[in-house]
Amino acid sequence: MTSDPADLTAADYLDGAREMTAANRPFLAHLLAEEAAQRTTDPAHAAGIRATFPDPTTARKEND
Repeated sequence: MTSDPADLTAADYLDGAREMTAANRPFLAHLLAEEAAQRTTDPAHAAGIRATFPDPTTARKEND
């Protein structure tokens, strides 16, 4: 594990997002996934990441 956040990769952030999803922490998963998407150079892959980990606060508003 690195102590410098600048050394983390998109894969590291995605791993964290998956862990937060498993821990039922959807907002933290979304934040980590957003960072992974920003570190991804392929726009289609970034869009897929965002679709996999949507903002739970937005989803609630759309479903109301």
